[in-house]
Amino acid sequence: MGEDRQATFGSDGSLDTETPPEAREGTTDWGEPKADGETDGGYNRYDVSSLLQKAVRRSDEEVAAWAAWELARSGYAWNLWDRLNLYVVEDLRAGQNVALLVERYETLATDRWEPDSWKGRVCAIHAALACARAKSSREASNADEFFRNAAAARAEARESDDDPAVDFPVGDLEVGGEFDVAFDKHTADGSRLDRGDRFFKLFGARVGPEGEDEQSARWQRLNMALSDIDYDEAEVAHAVEPVAPDDRWSDPVEFDGDNDD
Repeated sequence: MGEDRQATFGSDGSLDTETPPEAREGTTDWGEPKADGETDGGYNRYDVSSLLQKAVRRSDEEVAAWAAWELARSGYAWNLWDRLNLYVVEDLRAGQNVALLVERYETLATDRWEPDSWKGRVCAIHAALACARAKSSREASNADEFFRNAAAARAEARESDDDPAVDFPVGDLEVGGEFDVAFDKHTADGSRLDRGDRFFKLFGARVGPEGEDEQSARWQRLNMALSDIDYDEAEVAHAVEPVAPDDRWSDPVEFDGDNDD
């Protein structure tokens, strides 16, 4: 790939116009010479690539499969795999295992077989179908855009000494604030406050809201029993209690001697 890549739009809107020989040469399905950026079926490959992404986003399996096949058979497999790898991070919900599948299908199609061969085309269809069947979401892209907009609003407000119209979800992130629990022994502020193992076990290591499974909670209780710190029953129980689903950060429980013994 690399130097052989045909024209493609980058995330910044820039356009690279180099065309690889395998995409430029050949004829359409009706025997006419292909124009630059034309697929074997006579389509503009940018249109097909865009259609593929929208099909993945809208979970249209048949259209996604066709678009992948059309790009692969027309000499644009490099573009297809580049796009599919982008789609798994741009248009699918986080945690979808399809990201690993797409990478594996790409390896098979490009390293083991020829990308436009029967096997390469089947890999392209498999990958497109896997993406279309996965849970669609623009959450990561929407989050990135919001955080960038919030950063700009925050910087603008600082110049005018006003409160920002929107802010980061953590605000100023300071000791004593909503996210006070983050300042444990792993941070400079937490160390200055002498928040050692006791604070971490009681507050910083809690999970939720599903909570620890039975085995993990058992190990945590045993670890606390074997610790040099003398934890009482209430402290051990609190350490394995899940955080509240409607209030994950405040911790109303207070114990005498939050610092290490």
